[in-house]
Amino acid sequence: MRIHKTLICVTCLGFLAACSSPQDRAAKAQEHSYEAIEEVAKERLRLVEEYQDCVKESGSNAQKVEACDSFLKAAEALK
Repeated sequence: MRIHKTLICVTCLGFLAACSSPQDRAAKAQEHSYEAIEEVAKERLRLVEEYQDCVKESGSNAQKVEACDSFLKAAEALK
């Protein structure tokens, strides 16, 4: 009987330890949110850099510059 009570207490403590608090879950969700925002910002920077490289390579050719605008539009769409 004594072992039975001890086993129940240990099991209950295990369940309580395994459960995370709402604050922990909120902190993890916020961290994932920040990571997603950071990824979007990096992608925007990469697209802007590609746009700048494309414009430099196209020189004064207006058609090539217009083709480069797709990079700029994609970066703006990520706002």
